[in-house]
Amino acid sequence: MLNEIINFLGENIQMIYIIILSVFVGVEVIGKVPAVLHTPLMSGANAIHGVVIVGAIIVMLNTPAENILALALGFVAVVFGTLNVVGGFAVTDRMLEMFKKKK
Repeated sequence: MLNEIINFLGENIQMIYIIILSVFVGVEVIGKVPAVLHTPLMSGANAIHGVVIVGAIIVMLNTPAENILALALGFVAVVFGTLNVVGGFAVTDRMLEMFKKKK
C-alpha cells in the first residue's frame, strides 16, 4: 500500500507541484481583494464551478461499475458542485436586487 502511494506521488510529481503552487497563488490573489469586493467575487466564482459538475460526470461515465468508491465520490462531487452553483447564483441574484430601483 505504501509503495503504491510512493509510486503514485513519483509519477504525478509535476501535478502535485502545480496544485501546491495554485494554492499559494490563490491565497495571494484572494488576500489582496478588498472586503467590499469579496462577496461578489466569490458568488461569481461559485457560479463558475459548474466545471466541477461536468468533470465529475465525465469521470463517473468512465468509471467501471465495480468501483463503488469512485462512483460515490463522483456523486458527492456532483451534489456539492450543484449546491455551490445554485448558491452562487442565489447570492449574485440577491446582490443584484440591491441595485434595482424601488417602486
